[in-house]
Amino acid sequence: MRRYFAIAGSLALALLVAQSVVAQESDAEAEALVAEEVETPPEPQRPVAPPTAFVPGNGEWLENCSDDFENEGWGYSLRLPKSSFEQDDRQRGPGGISKNGLWHEGAKRGTPDVVKRIATPPGGIDGSVGALLFQTKNSGMPGRITNEQMQDDLLLKFDRKLGRSIPVKWQPSCTVRVYLPEFDKWENRTGASFGMRADCRGRTPKGETDAYWPGMFLLFRSETSRKIDQDYAQISIRSNRRGQDIRSLSIAEPGWWTMGLSFSADGMVHYYASPGVDDLTEDDYLASNYPYSYRCLCMRNFFFNVANMDNGRSWSTPWVIDDPKIFVRPPAGQTVAGIYRKKGQRVPTFPITKPQKDEHGKYSNRGFMGLFR
Repeated sequence: MRRYFAIAGSLALALLVAQSVVAQESDAEAEALVAEEVETPPEPQRPVAPPTAFVPGNGEWLENCSDDFENEGWGYSLRLPKSSFEQDDRQRGPGGISKNGLWHEGAKRGTPDVVKRIATPPGGIDGSVGALLFQTKNSGMPGRITNEQMQDDLLLKFDRKLGRSIPVKWQPSCTVRVYLPEFDKWENRTGASFGMRADCRGRTPKGETDAYWPGMFLLFRSETSRKIDQDYAQISIRSNRRGQDIRSLSIAEPGWWTMGLSFSADGMVHYYASPGVDDLTEDDYLASNYPYSYRCLCMRNFFFNVANMDNGRSWSTPWVIDDPKIFVRPPAGQTVAGIYRKKGQRVPTFPITKPQKDEHGKYSNRGFMGLFR
């Protein structure tokens, strides 16, 4: 009998031990699963577009206000020395201009030192054989070195073709393909390198009219800078309601990107970008804002910035763009023909009314080809 109880007790003890081991293993598995769930970062939430947002490129294409650089005779005259109004209040006419009359030097900061048509880099738009390269070294004042970051501007002045600016009720938008070279070909400097922007007039919170320039920048993050392990680029959006730039997508690989801005009838600016050269879609939405708390009244032209360290030695990153395009969405009852100014027709001009003392930067209603910041 004792032997029976001894065997039974041993079996019971073994069963308890086995149950304990199984329970411990189950607990360990549960802990592992919980730990795994905790360690897995949540998927980032996509920004939600407001109801008035629309994809850039949606609407009627203004072909003669756009460029594709397919003409082998495409050319640009620098007409140096360049303007540098932002630094020394000097606008040096007549200013750089392209043969087709679309591209002009920016009077506020001057023309890039190199502006030329090149063969389209690999991976570009299907069938494209020409693209535009621009690059700069002497980005400050002619004959002087500032040892500061400076920039030059290249303007796609579609207003010369239309005879007017585009009122926001026409819901303009612009798109461009941008080629990001391999990172070892970038100017080795952490900071802004490229900008695609729109020249606009907006209504301030006080009801005045002012100039402003929303858009997107490509920033370089160099591995030679502190706390940066490897080179990458980043999109920065200009701007939020307070005029502060907003950091957006990081870009780890070189190649083509498509970028675009759209302007809804409520005066809001919408920002889109995606890798590759396909047309933009709703999935490429980044943000919407009233930059500086301004409500857009009109879009006057589309332009590009190129920046570098103005030390007399450093060339900027070589930037290549293709197919910059302008679109409108005609108001109800209008056709695209209505955006072109007819001889003798009076159209809104949206003159600046904001006093200079309240301006967030230097400006002028006069001067050569307008001023930009």
